[in-house]
Amino acid sequence: MSENIKSKFITQGVQRSPNRAMLRAVGFQDADFNKAIVGIANGYSTITPCNMGINQLAQRAEMSLRNAGAMPQVFGTITISDGISMGTEGMKFSLVSREVIADSIETACTGQSMDGVLAIGGCDKNMPGAMLAIARMNIPAIFVYGGTIKPGHYDGKDLTVVSSFEAVGQHSAGKIDETELLEIERRACPGAGSCGGMFTANTMSSAFEAMGMSLPYSSTMAAEDAEKADSTEKSAFILVEAIRKQILPRQLITRKSIENAISVIMAVGGSTNAVLHFLAIARAAGVELTLDDFETIRARVPVLCDLKPSGRYVATDLHKAGGIPQVMKILLVRDLLHGDCLTISGQTVAEVLADIPAEPSPKQNVIRPWDRPIYAQGHLAILKGNLGTEGAVAKITGVKKPIITGPARVFESEESCLDAILAGKIKAGDVIIIRYEGPKGGPGMREMLAPTSAIIGAGLGDSVGLITDGRFSGGTYGMVVGHVAPEAAVGGNIALVEEGDSITIDANSRLLQVNISDAELASRRANWQPRPPRYTKGVLAKYAKLVSSSSVGAVTDLDLFGN
Repeated sequence: MSENIKSKFITQGVQRSPNRAMLRAVGFQDADFNKAIVGIANGYSTITPCNMGINQLAQRAEMSLRNAGAMPQVFGTITISDGISMGTEGMKFSLVSREVIADSIETACTGQSMDGVLAIGGCDKNMPGAMLAIARMNIPAIFVYGGTIKPGHYDGKDLTVVSSFEAVGQHSAGKIDETELLEIERRACPGAGSCGGMFTANTMSSAFEAMGMSLPYSSTMAAEDAEKADSTEKSAFILVEAIRKQILPRQLITRKSIENAISVIMAVGGSTNAVLHFLAIARAAGVELTLDDFETIRARVPVLCDLKPSGRYVATDLHKAGGIPQVMKILLVRDLLHGDCLTISGQTVAEVLADIPAEPSPKQNVIRPWDRPIYAQGHLAILKGNLGTEGAVAKITGVKKPIITGPARVFESEESCLDAILAGKIKAGDVIIIRYEGPKGGPGMREMLAPTSAIIGAGLGDSVGLITDGRFSGGTYGMVVGHVAPEAAVGGNIALVEEGDSITIDANSRLLQVNISDAELASRRANWQPRPPRYTKGVLAKYAKLVSSSSVGAVTDLDLFGN
């Protein structure tokens, strides 16, 4: 840096005190007290491949911050691996961890008077958790993605972690034997990095890049490639410059930049979880955003990228094809992005994309040209009706029949539903209801990857619907509707559905409906009683007490002071 930045520690009047003595013990010299103190929120852990390479990135960032004239302070935060906890009771802690991560970063940075933060995350909840904290604190910040995993390979096909889940369904349906199942399991995740398709981690990294909170191209880099560490080093230098210029997160996380992020999510075929997370991020940043805004953007933005789970390619293929900047430029030249949005580098979106071609290279098939999209409209549809009066989220890519009416098959938990699928008790035309898995009811709003993958593996993906007040993995596809609100635990109509009721999912009309009369619904409601909480102590009990509806992001601070 060309000049020192006086730290908050100094400006708050701590000129001579025992506080300084403590900092000397961790390496501060006399001249260091005038430098910016920059936190490195390090999501490293060996719990999951998503985060196992992050410590090396944190060390690179630490060195870079020192070289830029700042004083780095490294602290850790937690990870819950969705992929490992999926289908177990432990998955209830996944969405909870988003709040724990946000709270821990806010606590460390604010409690230690940090002047900025470089957050490094890889797993699904590190990312929105970090952005929630960044939006709350509004100190200069940059997000560094830990990087995507490279695909596994078997029998001439690219594999992701979802391949392993689907293989379980294929095995149960007698389509593959035990040997093939084991080979897929052994090869699906070959090393470090987040799940390789356009699942939740890669969706959120792409969206953060589009929003200007991460550097161009950084969202699709492989965790194990040298360019990921180089990008981390550059991110640290950019952050120090942002501290000098006082480029603040709430100048970057605006209504326009969130619209840019949602447009990119639609164009790449991203995860349903992005809806939940951006509702929460917007609220933390003081930006008005509703479910209906996603539907508005969906109607005008096509799906341009042929990416897993429903497509052919993985994130590393997208990177080679031009990455998120190429997708953004296609949208920008058609006035589907706000080019005047500021980015963390101080440039506008239009300036960042100035040298990117207006159309993708014809030598690749990952990013389609504008006149040949995968789908003419976005894939994340917001459905409403008497089964979801506040709304629900459907991912309609890869769906051959966007309308289904069939008998309800009602399950009170994910486990009971999975058992029925694997036992062959679900038939073509059925509409599965999995309830009491919402934010309060679960609690924790588990992802239903095991049942949805089992449905796909059994060959029922185009003929069976699934509705839940829980969530879906970014790896899910098929005729599935999640985030149903109000949820069953608070008396939403999904709690009133009975076995055999006629249910309609109509993605074209964006309708979610149980086909019974209002009088019958009222009669059932009169007899409904809330269930006692599943947990009365500990973090899940606290979460269930505080968490809001999924229709506003499942945040935990919504009604604390009446707002």
